[in-house]
Amino acid sequence: MSADSTASNIEIIQSDNSTHPIGSFMLVLHAHLPWVLSHGRWPNGVDWLCEATAETYIPLLNVFNRLLNDDIAPRVTLAITPVLCDMLSSMSFMYTFQEYLQFRIDAASRNAREFAAQGLDDYRDIALFWENWYTNIARDFEQTYERDVVGAFRKLQDHGGLEIITSTATHAYLPLLGTDEAIHAQIRLGVDSYKKHFGRQPRGIWLPECAYRPRGEWLPPEAVRAEGTKPVLRKGVDEFLAANQLHYFVIDSHLLHGGKPPGHYLERYDSLRWMHETFADQHVDTPEDGSRSPHEVYLVSSAPGSAAPVACFTQHEPTSTQLWQATGGYACEGVYLDSHKKHFPGGHRLWRVTSPSANLAQKEPYEPLRVGETCEAQANHFVGMVKDALRSYSEQSGQLGIVCCTCDAKLFGPMWFEGTNWFYRTLKKLWQDEEINLSTGSQYIDMLDSAETITLPEGSWGEGGSDLIWLNADTEWIWREIYDCEAIMSRLAREYKDTPNPKLRQILEQCAREVLLMESSDWPFLISTMTAREYAELRCAGHVDMFRRLVGIAEKVAAGEFMSEGERQFLHATQERDKCFSPIPLELWANSLGD
Repeated sequence: MSADSTASNIEIIQSDNSTHPIGSFMLVLHAHLPWVLSHGRWPNGVDWLCEATAETYIPLLNVFNRLLNDDIAPRVTLAITPVLCDMLSSMSFMYTFQEYLQFRIDAASRNAREFAAQGLDDYRDIALFWENWYTNIARDFEQTYERDVVGAFRKLQDHGGLEIITSTATHAYLPLLGTDEAIHAQIRLGVDSYKKHFGRQPRGIWLPECAYRPRGEWLPPEAVRAEGTKPVLRKGVDEFLAANQLHYFVIDSHLLHGGKPPGHYLERYDSLRWMHETFADQHVDTPEDGSRSPHEVYLVSSAPGSAAPVACFTQHEPTSTQLWQATGGYACEGVYLDSHKKHFPGGHRLWRVTSPSANLAQKEPYEPLRVGETCEAQANHFVGMVKDALRSYSEQSGQLGIVCCTCDAKLFGPMWFEGTNWFYRTLKKLWQDEEINLSTGSQYIDMLDSAETITLPEGSWGEGGSDLIWLNADTEWIWREIYDCEAIMSRLAREYKDTPNPKLRQILEQCAREVLLMESSDWPFLISTMTAREYAELRCAGHVDMFRRLVGIAEKVAAGEFMSEGERQFLHATQERDKCFSPIPLELWANSLGD
């Protein structure tokens, strides 16, 4: 794309098979969960991670490897957050996951016996289906992937099957972070973590919630602003990406060409409807810019001359919406597994969607053998959507464009159990279609000779394109705490980043971990959507409390005093509970991009 653009890390297994191409297709999946190890089990906690691994990550690995065995390179761009990588690589998770799988297998077996005794043959068959499903997942985890899920994804990338990109350390919502140092630390640790887990420099990054902010004067949000606070010049997110040698990211469509932000969460969370309606008048849609197309790649620079521009792909709204929308999306098909109704004890899902209007009492038994025909029809429909979009752009512009479809990886599993079936069929069809080039992010930008440099406004893919989901009356307290803790962390880092005292460094590194964890966008999101509000409030408040206690201990040790036995035990317990991101360079909080 430019004179200094590095070569793609992805080995191209097959040359472009398009004799008469109409454009390219890029699928971006993003996989993330907050740090849950040692923070609860069920209903909120490590079972989230176990469920996602059993129903999303291992099934996706199986699909990728199946495609490669069919001599098909998936060429998917997969973002895995650093905090998720650290959890999946933890020995404690590996043991917990084995226990989880055995529990699911045993529960399904008991259910099958109980249903058989009651003469409920349909339900017995579904229970046996689940027993077989989890038995196979356990076998894949133990034997095929040798309990190393991250390593299995790394091998796929090393063999040219897909491209893995990074994200911020704990999926922090960058536009709201209070200091440039905080943003720098989140991105730099995302890059460092990627190098540790995947053995190379990442090319791309998934910005959490597709949230971006350009360079400019910044004030804390009015709701949490201290009296007399003055605006300060803040760097743009693109500057931090360029400084960390990241080449591309993904944005929501309204950031590129204006208009009404589509939003991603309103349909799925009733609590957001009231919030959105209440504050809708505070958002003014920007005029649409017809000169910019989501089928093109642009370079973004909010500080011309001070940083290399970074490429951005734009989410293609029609194809992305078709996947994740709660009503009318593929997962709503009546033959598919219903994700809400569960049988206890065991928690297995035994029913199908049945119809969009069916309540829980009206759900009919799931029939796994019926789903194949529906997956095939939906795969054909999706490929048709991609081709229609590319052909239309090509005819209008005379150029070859790209369709960038984005999706949360957990859609393929807990939210849409048959999604991996659809996934396999769709990628196979796209690969075989002579008019479409499958491409990863790096492959596509490496093919570009040039691209227009643009500026972007602040925004996200949340409702209204704003920060509302993450900052509102219910979450203001979180940001007050975060801003205070970020300031303290920067002060401590400036004072003690070069300390020769190993114990003080240990304490300060743990302080940094607690700041990173409290910055996770998951806590305000879970509060606003009412999905796990109490858990999220306790988690954020807990990290704040641990940080403040650790600061007191650090200042005591810095003054030459000894820790008490209780303080030593507290430090050890905190280090064992929250032991992500090691090592942590304290200087990240001492300055921003070397300033």
